[in-house]
Amino acid sequence: MWTESSAGVQPLWDGLVPERLSSSSATSCPLPPRFEAVGDARRFARTTLRAWDLEELQDGIELVASELVTNALRYALPQDAPHGCVRLSLVRWSTRVVCAVRDPSSHGPVAKAPDFVAESGRGLHLVESFSETWGWHPLTTAGKVVWALFRMPGQHDGPSH
Repeated sequence: MWTESSAGVQPLWDGLVPERLSSSSATSCPLPPRFEAVGDARRFARTTLRAWDLEELQDGIELVASELVTNALRYALPQDAPHGCVRLSLVRWSTRVVCAVRDPSSHGPVAKAPDFVAESGRGLHLVESFSETWGWHPLTTAGKVVWALFRMPGQHDGPSH
């Protein structure tokens, strides 16, 4: 179910410029078009971050991965599609980790106005709160990638003046 290669995350490079020092690790996981896949995404993120010795990022990346996968399953898959194409990718760069979800829709995610009593609708606000930054890009073929960046523990912007 999981792949360990840069080729598995090649779609990221179509819309997301990597750091000058390329990725040191990358892995991706295809996810089935059912909501149980959200749990699979969390387990995949947890296992990967432990293997990379980045447990400090685990809670935030697990949460963001689950929100991005939920959005892809809820809004990006065609209603009549028997098989969806959602892929969770984690990429470890020199100073950051990228959590990205690829889906077949070309429509970008839209953050709703926060409704603090509603049971849903806060996913992108959580993504924004837990990540350094997030965004999305259309892919050159079809679909899009929605990504969130996380700073590695101990990394800073650089010397302050």
